[in-house]
Amino acid sequence: MGKALGDDLRRKLLFAYDQGEGTLGELADRFLVSEGWAKKISAARHRTGQAERVPHKPGRKPRAGVKVQQQVRDWFVQQPDLTLAEVQQKLYNEAAISLGLPRVWNLLRKLGLRLKKSHSTPASVTQKPIASSAKNLLRASERSHRNS
Repeated sequence: MGKALGDDLRRKLLFAYDQGEGTLGELADRFLVSEGWAKKISAARHRTGQAERVPHKPGRKPRAGVKVQQQVRDWFVQQPDLTLAEVQQKLYNEAAISLGLPRVWNLLRKLGLRLKKSHSTPASVTQKPIASSAKNLLRASERSHRNS
């Protein structure tokens, strides 16, 4: 793949076009570039308003911009025990952004926000076995089999 043409060439071609020195096709021949490239950069300038090429930024683009990120921070200041589902619903209702729960989780992690456990929620009913008592039960069953 060829190297990108420089911004100085883009500016010179577009400046000559603005001065009325010829059509894009004629200027493309003069500057030794393709007519398609000349049309492409002219359309890009019309679209973006700048003659320089926009730097390429690979990767997934965040849906939640800086403004939305600040809004999420404010929600957590007001109500620190928000759940993922509540944040997801608020994003949809107030910011018109539809994110899945994993994306909401990544957004919160990126912002340095943590989900707080609610102290008012009752504890789990199921007791977790203690490792030391499990070993003791195993030893007791081994002894009972030896004695019989």
